[in-house]
Amino acid sequence: MQTGSGVRSFLWSTSSEPPSYFFGTIHVPYTRVWDHVPENAKRAFGNADRVVFELDLLDPGTLEALASCQLLPEGRSLADVLPADLLSRLRRHLDYVRAKMSSWMTADQRGRGLYADYLFHAITGDWERKRPIWVLLMVDSLTEGDVRARGVPVLDLFLAQEAQRLAKRTGAVEQVHEQCLPLNGLNGSQVLFALDQTLRQHERIRRGAQRSGYGADDLIRHYNCGDLDAVVFSRDTAQVPPLANTSLRLSARELRLARDIDRYFRHELIYKRNHRMGDRVLRLLRANPGQSFFFAFGAGHFLGNNTVLDFVRQGGFDIEHIMATRSIPE
Repeated sequence: MQTGSGVRSFLWSTSSEPPSYFFGTIHVPYTRVWDHVPENAKRAFGNADRVVFELDLLDPGTLEALASCQLLPEGRSLADVLPADLLSRLRRHLDYVRAKMSSWMTADQRGRGLYADYLFHAITGDWERKRPIWVLLMVDSLTEGDVRARGVPVLDLFLAQEAQRLAKRTGAVEQVHEQCLPLNGLNGSQVLFALDQTLRQHERIRRGAQRSGYGADDLIRHYNCGDLDAVVFSRDTAQVPPLANTSLRLSARELRLARDIDRYFRHELIYKRNHRMGDRVLRLLRANPGQSFFFAFGAGHFLGNNTVLDFVRQGGFDIEHIMATRSIPE
């Protein structure tokens, strides 16, 4: 693999004048990747008239909507929707994580005044009121690698803060409900199966029966190497761990269920969103021909089949991949 400053990068541009750019991000602390982002991508960001993200991360309303979308209907809790044995396994796992939390944290996190208990509550707060799919995502983020990554803005939030600091116009191509509703769209038996499988994997890791799965460190390594692997980044984009290709032994029925769920999320969280995002990108480009845009979306939206770039190309724009070594004029 080459380093990000080598040849490959997560930057594409339109051939229009002025050019607009597409930059692939990942949901990790910006401090782990920013030094590896090629200079031309930073320059494209600096040159842009407008910076556009998936969601408006600086709007408090976005965070409120995200939080409320994760909750069960008023008056209901997880105890009403989870079988008792699954709920008690979940409690045991969270007790385990809570006990391990301080040993997982870095000296840097402690130096910034983060405490294990505070961090645990920041990640798990109100978990008994959350829908099971969001509890699954929470469990999947409670690993040593992911905990060590907490406390620093992720790359797209950092770019949003930079855009604000530079007084650039910012925008977004998605509403919270468009990211959230597909996650809430699994039926009851599917979501119980997915939560059970995810918990089983983490229980096996706890017992030492399984290596820790694909985590933030692996993602960062691929990103910093400029490794344009669609499979690697689609997981960061969909946010949901794949169920079918795990080390757990599944019956034929379970395997079918796992594949159905994986297919559902691929379709809803990648393909359908790519199509919608591509349409909105086209609308912005056509309505503002004299402006340069910098679209910062999860890298998985630009890699593989039926990407945002494919839909923008179908709309009549020429798009090329920009090598990391290519210079971009001021």
